[in-house]
Amino acid sequence: MHNEFTAIIEKDGEWWIAYCPEVPGANGQGRTKAQCRKSLSEAIHLILEDRRKDAAQGLPEDAIQETLTVR
Repeated sequence: MHNEFTAIIEKDGEWWIAYCPEVPGANGQGRTKAQCRKSLSEAIHLILEDRRKDAAQGLPEDAIQETLTVR
């Protein structure tokens, strides 16, 4: 699956910090910009995975789940 999100990245002293406005609670940090981006990407992945699991709870047994790609 391919998704694109906005990363807001700022330098804070010796650290880089980032957040994603489209995914509330998704934050990242790192000593380098690359580490910060990776940290944010991992946070987004974990949050979306958790939300998908939450959304699937309590679905009727006959509910159809399909993957939808948005471009």
